[in-house]
Amino acid sequence: MKKPILIFDGGCNFCRRWIARWQQATGDQVEFAPYQEIGSQYPDISTAEFQTSVQLVDRDEKRYRGAEAVFRTLGYARGKAWLLWSYRHIPGVRFITEWFYRLVAAHRVFFSSVTRFFWGNHLEIPSYHFSDWLFLRVLAGIYLIAFVSLGIQIKGLVGSAGILPVANFLEAVQNQTGMERFWNFPTLAWLNGSDGFLLFLSFGGAALSALALIGFAPVLLFFLQWLFYLSLFYAGQDFLSFQWDILLLETGFLAIFLSSFHLLPKPPTQLKASGATRWLAKWLLFRLMFSSGIVKLLSGDAAWRSLKALNYHYETQPLPTWPAWYAHQLPHWFQKISTVAMFTVELLVPFLIFAPRRLRLFSCGLLIGFQLLIMATGNYCFFNLLTVALCILLIDDGTWPDGIKNFFSGKTVDKVSSRTSCAWPRWVTAPLFFLILMLSSMQFFRTLHLPMTWPEPLVIMRRWVTPLRIVNPYGLFAVMTTARPEIVIEGSDDGVNWKPYEFYWKPGDPYRVPAFVAPHQPRLDWQMWFAALSHFQRNPWFTNFMFRLMQGEPNVLRLLKTNPFPGEPPQQLRAKLYVYSFSSLTSKKATGAWWERSEKGYYLPTFKRRGNQVVLTN
Repeated sequence: MKKPILIFDGGCNFCRRWIARWQQATGDQVEFAPYQEIGSQYPDISTAEFQTSVQLVDRDEKRYRGAEAVFRTLGYARGKAWLLWSYRHIPGVRFITEWFYRLVAAHRVFFSSVTRFFWGNHLEIPSYHFSDWLFLRVLAGIYLIAFVSLGIQIKGLVGSAGILPVANFLEAVQNQTGMERFWNFPTLAWLNGSDGFLLFLSFGGAALSALALIGFAPVLLFFLQWLFYLSLFYAGQDFLSFQWDILLLETGFLAIFLSSFHLLPKPPTQLKASGATRWLAKWLLFRLMFSSGIVKLLSGDAAWRSLKALNYHYETQPLPTWPAWYAHQLPHWFQKISTVAMFTVELLVPFLIFAPRRLRLFSCGLLIGFQLLIMATGNYCFFNLLTVALCILLIDDGTWPDGIKNFFSGKTVDKVSSRTSCAWPRWVTAPLFFLILMLSSMQFFRTLHLPMTWPEPLVIMRRWVTPLRIVNPYGLFAVMTTARPEIVIEGSDDGVNWKPYEFYWKPGDPYRVPAFVAPHQPRLDWQMWFAALSHFQRNPWFTNFMFRLMQGEPNVLRLLKTNPFPGEPPQQLRAKLYVYSFSSLTSKKATGAWWERSEKGYYLPTFKRRGNQVVLTN
């Protein structure tokens, strides 16, 4: 059968660049030729017409020109048929696109410069084989960090003798709900809530991550990693209530469908991934960043609106690092400029994620740089690494140096087969795309406080899939904390001499240097920050924690840096509240202390041992 042919001006650099891109998109479905070579075969088309517009001669010898010729040509490309449909059926599209085509045709030199500015030297349709491959490896590494970090703490946090035993939690859920508990709290811990099984989920998940890091069976392994972490998410209760936990679950779920079907490791060039799923990952990055900025404005918090938030942030954030101390010393005018820069990155730069190539890469660089600055001044576990991993998907293969691509391709060659792996079929990825897009849009509109009436089936679907944590709200520090209360736990045998329990990472001893701990997350240290911001009655886990200290529970004591009572637990235990602030340049030089603190009273009543019982006193 005769192929349609698109005839263009071969003397126009702008035309040749875009024709090369369209030729790549349509493959062998359409022929392309300059009018200088075949124009004589079409005497009814004048030279002037060839020079002002592309001409499409279709299979039935019908001729089309201008924007319609472009859309009909691209209609032969996979996934582009909607362009011609829009041109033909949506009012106004025909007029606008034809007008814009004439504008571009009349100013091709200018638009050629615009093309080079936005796309650079890579106007061809970008491929993402290496970026997809690298993203999955980095994500597997983050899973590995998350599983190991949790595994070394899990028994003290939610083990049988931990602060919040998971068996007690599941029993309470079972008593309050029926069979729906298995869906509302989807955790494999329903099968077994023992310490051994929690360790299996943690270190078994780490083993799966190590295999995924090498490149084995990605679809299966990323599904199991997601399932294991979802199970730990619910088993962990308060200790896994952080935004990076749900971000890892949402990203990990998309990674299942970004993976391809093969068993042994393959080099990047042999992998096939779903473009729709990659777009959802970019949409996730957009929602994550934009939501982080917009919630600060929508909250009405005076510190953000007056641009004074960074005057407090470095010293009041959960686990600051020593560079945060130096950042806190910077003048107020610099902190205001930094706040404006932060809002720019969080509110404006995310839109460039969907922009042409050069702007997209520019946004990628800014977002990664922003995450590195956050990592330098605060310990946010694997949150920043996970954001950087999503940024990798903004980088097309043409950007990566050949040396890097060749190095990794040589290290991962499949010795058994060189055939390209199989991607998820479109009948799976297309419904998934529209489902995730609609559910995430619902959540995004709620974040923006925009009222919207959604179809009832979609509302039901959202309620049904919520427990799986595949679509989540985001936005950290909507309201800036302007003071830093800290809980200091002390024990005594006589009620006179009190000795403090020191944590590994949260502020305690004013002379201890604020240290780096990320990407590991000391989850008890983090929860102590939240507990200090509210009353102990809103944090039942804290009372349980104090009881475990009075019992001298080894798994809980391992979560602390020092145990001042290594022999027997103390006779009395108390939690005092202090307000901490960074020391000034002058005071630090004089005393060497990183922190200054003032006592504010008791956080909760004193625990006392009476025989074999532990009681609270006023």
